[in-house]
Amino acid sequence: MTRKPTFTILWAGYAMVVLALVIGSRTASAQNETSGTENQHSCTYFPYPSGVIPPDLNDETNRVNGEIDFIEAEALAEWRALPINSGTAMRQVQLLGKIELYDKNLSVNRNQACTFCHMPYTSFTGPISSVNAMPVAYPGSVHYRFGKRKPNAYAYSPLFPVLRYNQTQANFYGGNFWDGRATGYKLQNPDAEQAQDPVRDTQEMGMPDSACIVYRLSHGKYRSVFERVWGKQAFAINWPSEVKKICNTPAGAAVFAGNPEPVNLTKVNRGRSNATFDQYALSITAFEGSPDVSAFSSKFDAYLAGKTTLTPDEQAGYDLFRGKGNCNSCHSDGRGSALMAGETDNSNAASVAPVFTDFTSSNLGLPKNPADPFYYQTVKDCFKFTPNPVGFGFTDLGMGLFLRSISGTNPNSDWTELAPSFDGFMQVATARNVDMRPCPTFVKAYMHNGYLKSLKEVVHFYNTRDVYAYPVTSGNCPAATIEKVNCWPQPEVPLTKDMTVGNLGLTDQEEDQIVAFLGTLTDGFTTPYPDFTVFAGKCG
Repeated sequence: MTRKPTFTILWAGYAMVVLALVIGSRTASAQNETSGTENQHSCTYFPYPSGVIPPDLNDETNRVNGEIDFIEAEALAEWRALPINSGTAMRQVQLLGKIELYDKNLSVNRNQACTFCHMPYTSFTGPISSVNAMPVAYPGSVHYRFGKRKPNAYAYSPLFPVLRYNQTQANFYGGNFWDGRATGYKLQNPDAEQAQDPVRDTQEMGMPDSACIVYRLSHGKYRSVFERVWGKQAFAINWPSEVKKICNTPAGAAVFAGNPEPVNLTKVNRGRSNATFDQYALSITAFEGSPDVSAFSSKFDAYLAGKTTLTPDEQAGYDLFRGKGNCNSCHSDGRGSALMAGETDNSNAASVAPVFTDFTSSNLGLPKNPADPFYYQTVKDCFKFTPNPVGFGFTDLGMGLFLRSISGTNPNSDWTELAPSFDGFMQVATARNVDMRPCPTFVKAYMHNGYLKSLKEVVHFYNTRDVYAYPVTSGNCPAATIEKVNCWPQPEVPLTKDMTVGNLGLTDQEEDQIVAFLGTLTDGFTTPYPDFTVFAGKCG
């Protein structure tokens, strides 16, 4: 489902390094090694060859930041207009979470909010079409360190349960992030634990210590909002004199020598800071679980309620989704599947609010995406930090990395031995809102590495991965073949590849019908999706 943008925003320009100048000086910038206390304006990292980073990145960054400023002001206005009493207690927490998500001050250089990678008009995933079409991963607060995966969508993420291993099924269920590393083991809420990671990630918002987020909150313009929700004890912390300098230095800087808690707090003050950081995260998950984000307002929801009907193609696609296409075996809609010719599914919906995921993970056999900027980050920046020392030698093992405590920390040592069986496994994301975009020409990226650029490509991959398999890497398909049409490069992680897909026998028309059905999962059909129209970009 797509809609034309109806809102235009004017804002002042942001002081940004001109990308062309950055490209011209990238070698010197990458090799410059200084004391590790500079800010981004004297330290620009750009080790990328021509063609990896889109030329409109700075303009699009300015656009998204303008939209973020608008929604932050909107959220603060919503708070001021809210009657403060017990009857609005739930909304108070939700609005606090919304304000936090749009606060750029919670990044090391005060230039990036959480929502820079997660805007409403894409169901809270990547908001820049050219980035989705090219590098997929987004730049962080330290320009230009890039992440290594496509941003997960916020919508419906609070519904994922705490990560658990089911011994009978021999599978993991729950958790957040592509690799499941936000387990929820401590807060019993994976979405809240997910919210605590990007602010401290070296490639994203770049704070060197969780205490830095609390310190910035304590000096923020909505401190009183936080204290109203969580109490004045939240900021009853004695900060050391060097806290400001530390919190202005990016995570990963050599000066920290790998210390994840460089802010020197007493045990009591560290305990208070940790508790406040947890409350910060719980506020965010309250907002993400609200109808502002997880709306259940799609055409399919109206269809389940008996308030609308599907078109013939949408209905045919739905029948294929839970039949020949076998989509429903992972992206569960709460009903049965009819996989054999002539079978009919007459089961009733077990849920009138299906999330379209079974909360597991899977290795779909995707090839490595050479467009990912992470592979080029092999040299030190001026903070003496090297994001990816092995370059193209890095293999994204997904959950296998997490279970080995290479990506995140595995909180259960009993799981470590399971790592080889889950190499390459990535979260089965919800199929809801997979087609939400501000206009038809806006590119969305799909799967953990963004290798696929349209729902047609996604369905075609599931359908023909093994039919057109070639032992080549991306960009090297044989002559007379077309990559993603009749040539699929080899999987990045082949040994654990899911064999329930890859040769489904769908016709081209049937692929299109499944795509038509997926469009019915876009929120905003029964009621407008909040802040969808804030998009101020151009649609060709």
